[in-house]
Amino acid sequence: MSAREPSAYAGKTVKIRADVARLGGQEYRVEDWWINVFGASWMHADGNPAAMQYGIRSALGGLPLDNEVLYGKVGGLGVLVHISEIEVPQ
Repeated sequence: MSAREPSAYAGKTVKIRADVARLGGQEYRVEDWWINVFGASWMHADGNPAAMQYGIRSALGGLPLDNEVLYGKVGGLGVLVHISEIEVPQ
């Protein structure tokens, strides 16, 4: 899978929607789309802790099974977040 255009949120801090389990309401410093950071889909990031946590969270939360996934930081921890899980400025 090839890289894509950088996310419009790359390099910005956004807020995770309040209803997102375990992450809701926290500030999220977006690095870029996961695929641009890692070089492959999160579904092929075998053994990567952030991708494994996202896989579990996405299955339990009913998130779409796609690559609309951002990589960023909550505090000092790398976290994957689906684009639908961030607050979109009005």
